[in-house]
Amino acid sequence: MTYCVAIKLHAGLVFLSDSRTNAGLDQISSFRKMMVYEKPDDRFMVLLSAGNLSISQSVREILQTTQIKDEHDGEPITIWNAKSMFDAARVLGAAVRHVHERDGAALKRSGLDFNVSLIFGGQIRGEGMRLFQVYSAGNFIEATSETPYFQVGESKYGKPVLDRVITPDTPLDEAAKCALVSMDSTLKSNLSVGLPLDLVLYEVDRFTSDKVVCIGTDNPYFTMLRERWGEKLRQVFDSIESPNWSGGATEVPIVVPHAQCKPLKKISTPQDKLV
Repeated sequence: MTYCVAIKLHAGLVFLSDSRTNAGLDQISSFRKMMVYEKPDDRFMVLLSAGNLSISQSVREILQTTQIKDEHDGEPITIWNAKSMFDAARVLGAAVRHVHERDGAALKRSGLDFNVSLIFGGQIRGEGMRLFQVYSAGNFIEATSETPYFQVGESKYGKPVLDRVITPDTPLDEAAKCALVSMDSTLKSNLSVGLPLDLVLYEVDRFTSDKVVCIGTDNPYFTMLRERWGEKLRQVFDSIESPNWSGGATEVPIVVPHAQCKPLKKISTPQDKLV
């Protein structure tokens, strides 16, 4: 499995992915899940992938040569000449469908689902930044101010901190820190996600990025972040009063009457009924 997250802010975009791939308890490998497509002063795009590795690698392999037809003049559109990120996402969707047409039936005969999840975002000169999540059918949705981030893979462990911290106004470096905390929470709870990590920060209207880093087990910042986050969580947990069941002095009693909550019925004999 894997975990990838991308965040769209007013200040830019954050992309983060792990590199763990599991094919069983005794077959663990590392494959990078991030691809960066950059044409300085014209376009900057990042692709994150999760799901069946053979499918995602096939999609990445043919993406640069995949074409769709322009709806107005019939000219071929690729990710390198698309005039909008929407059209570039359509090209990616076409690549996904092409791999499905080629391999889908054979995978089904082997009892395998056509399983791939992609995040694709960036900026093309002439429009603002855009971020998309692309599904196995090649269809996609776009990030909005109400939903400024996407996750694929093992998303549940790292979601709470993103929901509590991220807004479109979050500064870029703060969002990167939040993404790394989200990744740490996932690493802590799921062995199918693992180091090294790839992190890319893109600043709006730059059409290039030098904030690209691979984070391994000995990375000083990530080591500090993991230790501090664990320590602070424990401190906050310890600062919260435990439930008081004895009716002693407390400003936050747990046993209080409530109109919606009738006393829980206990079953004491074989003859007792729920209703």
